[in-house]
Amino acid sequence: AAEHRADVIGMSGLLVKSTVIMKENLEELNQRGMAADFPVILGGAALTRAYVEQDLHEIYEGEVRYARDAFEGLRLMDALIGVKRGVPGAKLPELKQRRVRASAVPVEEERSEEGHVRSNVATDNPVPAPPFWDTRVIKGIQLKEYASWLDEGALFKGQWGLKGDTVESEGRPRLRMWLDRLRTENLLEAAVVHGYFPCVSKDDDLIILDEEGNERTRFTFPRQRRGRRLCLADFFRPEESGETDVVGLQIVTVGSRIGEQTARLFEANAYRDYLELHGLSVQLAEALAEYWHARVRSELGIADGDPSAMEGMFRTEYQGCRYSLGYPACPDLEDRAKIADLLRPERIGVHLSEEFQLHPEQSTDAIVVHHPEASYFNAG
Repeated sequence: AAEHRADVIGMSGLLVKSTVIMKENLEELNQRGMAADFPVILGGAALTRAYVEQDLHEIYEGEVRYARDAFEGLRLMDALIGVKRGVPGAKLPELKQRRVRASAVPVEEERSEEGHVRSNVATDNPVPAPPFWDTRVIKGIQLKEYASWLDEGALFKGQWGLKGDTVESEGRPRLRMWLDRLRTENLLEAAVVHGYFPCVSKDDDLIILDEEGNERTRFTFPRQRRGRRLCLADFFRPEESGETDVVGLQIVTVGSRIGEQTARLFEANAYRDYLELHGLSVQLAEALAEYWHARVRSELGIADGDPSAMEGMFRTEYQGCRYSLGYPACPDLEDRAKIADLLRPERIGVHLSEEFQLHPEQSTDAIVVHHPEASYFNAG
């Protein structure tokens, strides 16, 4: 930023880990005495306006603002540059004010809520019998098997930025073109490694067991400090019950060829094609993950309540839940190493980087939970 005399620094983060890095970056700018020179715009799925404009604003010695999307980012850029150049009437939007609770909770009472107090999640739900234990590898999955699981709304609006009539006039013809190219150019190498493992829970931990019932590895998940006090471990039988539960793990990929093609498009400055194919590749990986999650529900015998319409599937109107590493219920990316140790995804060409990112990029991992109360929640 200093070398190029930037007007503004922008950072975007998809995963919870990103918010930690953003905070560290702001602190580093403070320490270098650069905060006054560089206003910061922050955005991305992992952030909230309150976190940026309350918590991070309190620590940053310069201006920091939250952008919900690219359009708000553009408006903020206009405002920041207007203020910097002294344009009459130019000003930044007001910061989000911190809400004060009607009745303050004493510090001692708030602290007493901490600990491993289990939520009220049921512990008497039936435990399904898996079709096998340990892992299996499936390669050569054809596009036609999981193409119907493609979330076109997320693709057209979220990835391609299309709205209104452009979805029909531009989006669908372009999607058909790309799907045809993926088939004719053989750019997809869809594969899955998944498995079922015996397990129990203890406090905030999910303990994976071996065949003799000894601990193989364990995951520690965050617990809500208020409300239901949910923790992902609560969806499995507690160790003291004497019963053994089952957890599913899966890693899916659409392979490296499609990523190599997007890289070639980027190098050729074919930005529209690059953005479209990259967005499609990400959504196809997600479609494959959804398709395989449905297969897991079927294998566990809990798919009877699955909705008939795909819209219901996208709204997760079915029993169980698929939690990907890095999201609020299981934010620790280092847990990917434990999943990789159990599933050995190198058998389908997937590897972990030193930063615990999956490669190829168009790959996803998940902890698959069968409990009927399992849902997405924020444990922050």
